[in-house]
Amino acid sequence: MKQIDVKNPFNAPVFFEETVSSTMDISRKLASDGQPHGTVIVADYQEAGRGRIKGRQWNMDRGLNLAFTILLRFPSAKKIPHALTLRIGLAISIAIEDFAPELEGEVKIKWPNDIMIYSKKAAGIYCEAFFNGAGLLDSDCPNPAGGANVHAGIGINVAQKTFSGELQDRATSICLAAGKEIHAEDRFQLLGKIIKRLHNELSTAEEWDQRLGERLYKKDQQVKFISGPADSGEVIVGVLTGTNAAGELLIETNEGIMAFAAGELRV
Repeated sequence: MKQIDVKNPFNAPVFFEETVSSTMDISRKLASDGQPHGTVIVADYQEAGRGRIKGRQWNMDRGLNLAFTILLRFPSAKKIPHALTLRIGLAISIAIEDFAPELEGEVKIKWPNDIMIYSKKAAGIYCEAFFNGAGLLDSDCPNPAGGANVHAGIGINVAQKTFSGELQDRATSICLAAGKEIHAEDRFQLLGKIIKRLHNELSTAEEWDQRLGERLYKKDQQVKFISGPADSGEVIVGVLTGTNAAGELLIETNEGIMAFAAGELRV
């Protein structure tokens, strides 16, 4: 594992590996080795990259895209910011537009953890939180000795030009969406912009929910929502009106506005 020259406003190292099981696994090792808040591990290829929903993997072409995890350390579980995954998504969406100005206004956040460009998935976020080796169920857990670590795993399709199977109609890359050539080494320029935007988002709480609302995918449209686990079978149909301060999704139904902390939009 080598350290690469990517500016990191967290004043932490950015590491690179060609092939890893998953950057999440390496991030957990870096945390146990004492690496600081904001440490990043990026890889050319993940052999077992995973997503938010069990059984789903994040598959990317080698050397063309961004797969990385950033280690975020907090003094306690209660200090983990509300709606952290959404706020990470906000930082990523802004950074993508910084990187490819042609896409301004077209990069949306699909609740709770996807980035969409022209209604196709371009990026995903998966966060795991731990204290003293144990998984955190939520941010209201008791204050643990030693604080809490969040490992934010991020996969972004950057320079990939083709997708196989069902992904042809569901996935895109920055290269395809922007209609311009992006070289493999440009990924690290995007990485620097994401880290900078994320640092800004975590340093201020100023109107993050309002700015999120402006980028929320399917806002003010009728949606179908699966509440709870993906296989729950509990289908909610209504108009997506936004999110609340806790990051819960708000859907207006015939029974009124309902708030959801877990589930999946079906599009």
